Amino acid sequence: MTYNGIFDTHAHYDDSRFNDSRDETLKRQKQNGVDYIINCGSDIDSSLASIGLAQSYDFVYAAVGVHPHEAADVPGNWLDEIEGLAKQPKVVAIGEIGLDYYYPEPGRDIQKAVFRRQLELANKLNVPVQIHDRDAHGDIYDLVYELRPKGCLHRYSSSPEMAAQYVKLGMYLGIGGALTYNNAKKERAVVEQIPLEHLILETDCPYLAPQQFRGKTSTSDMLWAVAEMIAVIKGSVTAQDVIDVTTKNAKTLFNID
Repeated sequence: MTYNGIFDTHAHYDDSRFNDSRDETLKRQKQNGVDYIINCGSDIDSSLASIGLAQSYDFVYAAVGVHPHEAADVPGNWLDEIEGLAKQPKVVAIGEIGLDYYYPEPGRDIQKAVFRRQLELANKLNVPVQIHDRDAHGDIYDLVYELRPKGCLHRYSSSPEMAAQYVKLGMYLGIGGALTYNNAKKERAVVEQIPLEHLILETDCPYLAPQQFRGKTSTSDMLWAVAEMIAVIKGSVTAQDVIDVTTKNAKTLFNID
């Protein structure tokens, strides 16, 4: 089955795994039904690389930001640099930003300070955010509730109940390859309960390849497998319907014509 119009809202094609195949891989995405990709930064350098990819490929866009893993290592003028990058053509979001409590470092207070300032920047610039949430569900929700950015929860991993609260705030949920894994009961419950109009597709490539591609480097043209799983869970739509609606959602969120 061939699908078209796929929008991968969260990718990392600047990753070193693509160093020997980046141009070939990106061109293949376009040939395989992927019409839009957002490449996300995690620090200043990767944000610059994301902008470079967006400038080189007409179907690639960029998000710029500081990932929580990098929160302790930002230069003194980091926020000014991110603001300047966010104003570049084809930059459509502040991301990947958020909180990650899986490891003890950087400290939570440092992470929260960097996350808050980027949420405030996004509101100032009126651009959406791409939020990374790992084992930090309560603190993430509290800050989103307080500051009310527009944006999405990348690789949504919290409960269906919290998903419903995010939907009330107008947020979108990023759904990717993890949905297809055999132990993905919570992710499937979220997809079952949340309207398709609040879901977007993502890969997080080169990570989290769908189940049938496990062991391979994830790429955007594998997202059809996620769309098919969503269609099965929803029961009343086709995979192409899922692609059409999620692409419309993403274009609306990221203000892409």
